[in-house]
Amino acid sequence: DDDADDDDAAPAGPSALELGAAIDEDDPASLLPRAPVVTIMGHVDHGKTSLLDALRSANVAAGEAGGITQGVGAYRVPVGESGDAVTFIDTPGHAAFTEMRERGANVTDIVVLVVAADDGVKEQTVDSIACAKQARVPVVVCVNKMDVQGADPERVEAELMAYDLVPESAGGDTLYARASAKAGTGLDELLEKIALQAEILNLKA
Repeated sequence: DDDADDDDAAPAGPSALELGAAIDEDDPASLLPRAPVVTIMGHVDHGKTSLLDALRSANVAAGEAGGITQGVGAYRVPVGESGDAVTFIDTPGHAAFTEMRERGANVTDIVVLVVAADDGVKEQTVDSIACAKQARVPVVVCVNKMDVQGADPERVEAELMAYDLVPESAGGDTLYARASAKAGTGLDELLEKIALQAEILNLKA
């Protein structure tokens, strides 16, 4: 009765759907470069929404409870001379981002991690880094609140290096920008770093 074991010996391979393969794939030649989708993450009061406001020159934070994001908002911001619109997603925190991912909506290309220059790495900063790593999404660090007394971007960079976010100046490959959402400074540098990271990813659609 050797044949009786044959069913067990040769299980059917996973289907294309189970492997996550696209059935109707686009011809690579027809794909065009696309602007990135960027999720802004970080500790609750490090200025994520203010930064987004500064980028799109509108004041959403004032209308939200205590300046803390209540829902997930998506905003398109034109970048550079080409006017390519980067889509920014502002989440109410890492829990919402994780939930979005768990629902299969792994929609983000780049995470911008906002860290206050006068405050450094906090619990939600660490959670945000873990989320980005889990999603295998590159991180661009924005050291915000550079206008605040006690701003110490070098300390922030040193703290983040413990989480493998090593700046180029220290031989790493993490892009850093220094900004002040309140003063409106460093925003161009941040957008340049996002564009550079998108270029590295070579996004197509």
